[in-house]
Amino acid sequence: MYMKAGFIGAGKVGFSLGKYLAENGIQVTGYYSRSSKSARQAAEFTSTKHFTNLTDIVKESDTLFITVPDGAISEVWEHIRNLPIKNKNICHCSGSIPSTAFFNAEELGACSYSVHPLQAFSDKYESYKSLKNTYFTIEGSKKNLSQVADCFSNIGNPVVTIDPNVKVLYHCAAAVASNHMTALIDISAEMLEKCGFNRSDALKALSPLLTNNLNCILTQGAAKALTGPIERNDLVTVNSHLMSLREFMPETVPLYKILSERLVNIASSKHPERNYDTMMQALKGTDI
Repeated sequence: MYMKAGFIGAGKVGFSLGKYLAENGIQVTGYYSRSSKSARQAAEFTSTKHFTNLTDIVKESDTLFITVPDGAISEVWEHIRNLPIKNKNICHCSGSIPSTAFFNAEELGACSYSVHPLQAFSDKYESYKSLKNTYFTIEGSKKNLSQVADCFSNIGNPVVTIDPNVKVLYHCAAAVASNHMTALIDISAEMLEKCGFNRSDALKALSPLLTNNLNCILTQGAAKALTGPIERNDLVTVNSHLMSLREFMPETVPLYKILSERLVNIASSKHPERNYDTMMQALKGTDI
């Protein structure tokens, strides 16, 4: 699909996606932003044009990526829906908001899409480099859906089309993998601090364990990667863990239990010959 992509919003996502598309042969018309400085910087970074009004960027682009904070998407739509958007693709890059945010787009002759890279953007000048193998999820109007998807798949990105009804669940999955993992690591580091580690050494000590386990999960799956007392059906050790948590970090006991219940399910699939009923009953009860 030939595309002339314009970006409304010049934050980290706009910078990164625009640079990535431009470097992979997609024509990027340029950037418009409330902050003229940001739009100018993004245009310089991508060797494209700095637009000073919405009318011009809409006119010169056949596909518009609205890369603004989630709370501003509807406001931008209110402005551009009154411009000549017939036969244009209107996209946002929110992970949690569906394409239906662009209400009555099809009545106006436009196609609406949510195009989300499953990636975290930490630096507007560097994050584009990590987009090469990133999955993109797309949902929206049927008319040009395959063409928009092909734009990314043709430059080597895996693309998954999802239903707008599961968009929030999709975003929750990403949050659990990224944000909630951060919380778990922070809790683990705090436990080591209570054992005498300083925070820096705690994170360094956990690094090989985290890295190796993650690699095993990604290459072999959760069941094959699982080790430890739950997998061994070692109720004595699990009980000692919880006794220690009650003494030093009682607020983490419910979390330990609910995660352990999930591990029991994984362990059961790995070892169907083992009976984990006692372990599960103990975790669900109040005696352990």
